[in-house]
Amino acid sequence: MTGPDGLATLAQARAEEARVREAYARRRPGDRYAFSNPAHLFMMQEREAATLALLGREGLLPLAERTVLEVGCGGGQWLLDLVRWGARPDRLHGVDLLPERIAQARRLCAPEVTLSRSGATALPYGDRMFDLVLQATLISSILDPEVRRAIAREMWRVLRPGGAVLWYDIRVDNPRNADVRRVDREEIVQLFPGCQAVLTRVTLAPPLTRLLAGRSGALARALALVPVLRTHYLGLVRKP
Repeated sequence: MTGPDGLATLAQARAEEARVREAYARRRPGDRYAFSNPAHLFMMQEREAATLALLGREGLLPLAERTVLEVGCGGGQWLLDLVRWGARPDRLHGVDLLPERIAQARRLCAPEVTLSRSGATALPYGDRMFDLVLQATLISSILDPEVRRAIAREMWRVLRPGGAVLWYDIRVDNPRNADVRRVDREEIVQLFPGCQAVLTRVTLAPPLTRLLAGRSGALARALALVPVLRTHYLGLVRKP
């Protein structure tokens, strides 16, 4: 980036990166994200079923010949899922800001998966390299609107024409977490000018899931059918 606007965006990106590092340093998730936790298991199974259904409806299966980048890959759970769903490890790439998250992903993922420590506003890839670019709760962790736009521009830049952003993120604010902010449908469309967005509501509100999943899976599944109780958008944002 050059010029005053570019320098301002760079400074904003660095400030956001520092804030994200601090936010993650404060986190004490315990076993919240363990598969032995009924609530986490419920949410992961729900998300998997919805994602596979979406990819199938939109003609993106099988995944074997698709080159995929996850921006903000964290500890690698989505990358592991993509391999289970048929993606080839040597066609998978993940970037994350935090070195400890990349280290965790290296321990979990196949060695053929390419993992890089990188901020999302300057991805270490050339233009039009990927068939699918995944972001899962990354954009909502960025509070600065201009940094959000810069990340979206980078995702769009590395995506091939006819490719798609696989999107999973919160559509409602979490009043207990000031480190995240929702991304509504209007903003998604604005982040990717000229896109064709297919979005659906998924994921039963986590407080309800944590309350019910270990007690009445049937009730949790019934409530998950009510759109207003679903807190996330899952979708594809296609590049013409």
